[in-house]
Amino acid sequence: MSATPDDTAALIVVVGSLNIDLVVRAPRLPLPGETLSGDGFAQHEGGKGGNQAVAAARCGARVAMLGRVGDDAHGERLLRALRGDGIDCSAVGHDTRLPTGVAAITVAHSGENSIVVVPGANRGLLPSHIDASAALIAGAKLLVAQLESPLVTVAHALALARRAGVATLLNAAPATSLPAEVLQSLDWLVVNQIEAQLLSGMTVHDQPSASAAAQALHAMGPRQVVVTLGAGGLVHADLGGTRHFPALPAQAIDSTGAGDTFVGGLAACLALGMGMGIDDALRWGQAAAAIAVERHGAQPSMPTRAEVQARAQGM
Repeated sequence: MSATPDDTAALIVVVGSLNIDLVVRAPRLPLPGETLSGDGFAQHEGGKGGNQAVAAARCGARVAMLGRVGDDAHGERLLRALRGDGIDCSAVGHDTRLPTGVAAITVAHSGENSIVVVPGANRGLLPSHIDASAALIAGAKLLVAQLESPLVTVAHALALARRAGVATLLNAAPATSLPAEVLQSLDWLVVNQIEAQLLSGMTVHDQPSASAAAQALHAMGPRQVVVTLGAGGLVHADLGGTRHFPALPAQAIDSTGAGDTFVGGLAACLALGMGMGIDDALRWGQAAAAIAVERHGAQPSMPTRAEVQARAQGM
């Protein structure tokens, strides 16, 4: 697959969360009520919105971030890191009432993780902030959103983008119920097994059940549906039916941010074209995620376009 985008031709606006990740490493995830002895601690820039913005930017897209941070050191650290990746932060506001969001993450030696998010200033992202950035959104090719910000704000952003003729992609995470009008406003819906199960009302435990859920979700309105299955790859559904894309081989050490890396890589391909069709864009996202799980952290693990290109060559 080739990837030589025109860096001035596209803009992705990411509406979403900005968090500092507080990461501890342990032999395994603790059971309820159990205390384990860990063997590592680190702080990283994160939040699903920030992660997806960084992943898309490193894959070559021109990206703007729309979100909120607290008026504190964590917020300044996040903005400094985003700008370091060339991301436009002019639409990121400072909340003087709420602190910057944080995520407490436990990573097992197997690469599995468990996460508790305290949203903080992310809760302060309001529909009025979306309206204030209406021109920015209208000038984009793609709006990307998640659900770590208030649902009313996310729905407002998706509706505004739709009216402006801007393509929309929602990573419906964390899992929550969605109004019919939100699902109907989507060009792309990306969910994992748990999220697919909640939204479809169907049990999702393997590829056939994921395909059935993807078909059901497509019938609810999104034009393209992706159900990610971790090591099981992904299922894609559109008007042509469902297809399975096996996962790429990877030596996983930390799955934190892998889903966000997939979304960011996919979004970059969709916005920039990159000479790719939908199948290639999905595989590009998979290649980016395969690299990310082989490294520690969320944003620190996210690959550059050249790294993804090298991994994708063998696909």
